[in-house]
Amino acid sequence: MSDNALHHAFFALHHGLPRQGPGSDDTSLRLLALAGPLPTRPRVLDLGCGPGRSALLLASRAAADVTAVDLHEPFLEELRHSAAARGLGDAVRTVNADMGELPFPDSSFDVVWAESSAYSIGFDTALAKWRRLLAPGGSLVLTECEWTAEDPSPDARAFWDQHCALRTTAANCSAAVAAGYTVLGLYRQPESDWDEYYGPLGERADAADPATPGMAEMLAATREEIAMRREHSSEFGYTGYVLRPADARRRTRPEAAADIPAVRAVNAAAFPTPEESALVDRLRLDGEAWLPGLSYVAEAADGSVAAYALLTRCRIGDAPALALAPVAVSPGHQRRGAGQAVVRAVLDAARARGEAPVVVLGHPEYYPRFGFEVASTYGIRTSFEVPDEALMVLTLDGSRAVPQGTVRYPAAFGV
Repeated sequence: MSDNALHHAFFALHHGLPRQGPGSDDTSLRLLALAGPLPTRPRVLDLGCGPGRSALLLASRAAADVTAVDLHEPFLEELRHSAAARGLGDAVRTVNADMGELPFPDSSFDVVWAESSAYSIGFDTALAKWRRLLAPGGSLVLTECEWTAEDPSPDARAFWDQHCALRTTAANCSAAVAAGYTVLGLYRQPESDWDEYYGPLGERADAADPATPGMAEMLAATREEIAMRREHSSEFGYTGYVLRPADARRRTRPEAAADIPAVRAVNAAAFPTPEESALVDRLRLDGEAWLPGLSYVAEAADGSVAAYALLTRCRIGDAPALALAPVAVSPGHQRRGAGQAVVRAVLDAARARGEAPVVVLGHPEYYPRFGFEVASTYGIRTSFEVPDEALMVLTLDGSRAVPQGTVRYPAAFGV
């Protein structure tokens, strides 16, 4: 069977489907929200746009000027027709181009968007090639299929290894940080996103004529893919990533032994009592609570320590979690981004370790910018009385699978 016949069979099977990969309008809007406030009339680059479900949503809901890129001209023609029918013809521009060799100048877009498409050039290649396209403060939004089980079955591994080797969320987060990004947020896509894709695709497959050249082989591959998801749905899934190039003006890094006096000084200067400095010293001596590599500093321009953030082991009920405390910024560097930089850096480091829930007791107007939500929503509480909105939780892997129960802090906290 010729590759040309398989190519035509593939697109005959996929043309006119509402989606070309797992997803939903709800997921797209959640990812858009994680990207934070956008400029008026944001410039969005939608890569591997297919027939344009995301492009149309972004043009209508975000009032964006969308440049939609795909290599399959019939998909672009379908998008142009749909945009015109919705009165969005002036907001959506189509470009037939390879997403790995894009013809756009640097800093051209406020958002680079790629749902179910980055795999075609590889996650790491996408991170490297697309970063230059982002304007200052811009965000990269992409979804990636990855392992969600610690030990995937041989059948699942064999299937995916012949298509594209999957990694874990922790490995992909580590790759993003190594490529110069910080993670604004993650979202593990629900099973309903797969249903939105495989439901119509399965119906199309059932109605297809297997006598068409290449179609029998394509139907077999499609049914194998759908069966793999049905039988192994707990082992792999799509996760949405919202990334932003790290602020090059703020160097963040794990604390070194030589930083300990400066860390004490920053905590002493940032808080009205010496308790936070003493807390960090006590936590250093707790072998169960202290996690090497999760004590982070942000440097000032002269290399001195400007800000500090610490994650230590706690528990929610009996489940392992992390406590974010303290977060301290030297008074001379407050309200200049040092605090945000060091918090994002330590959270990224925890993601790369495969950690999941983080709790913080802090200002309810500050921590939601990192994705923290009111913990009581998830059935999480403390053993002491605190304002409900002050106790917050973040799931680092985007799964929103949060244990319920009482937060058990290390003994050093004295609570």
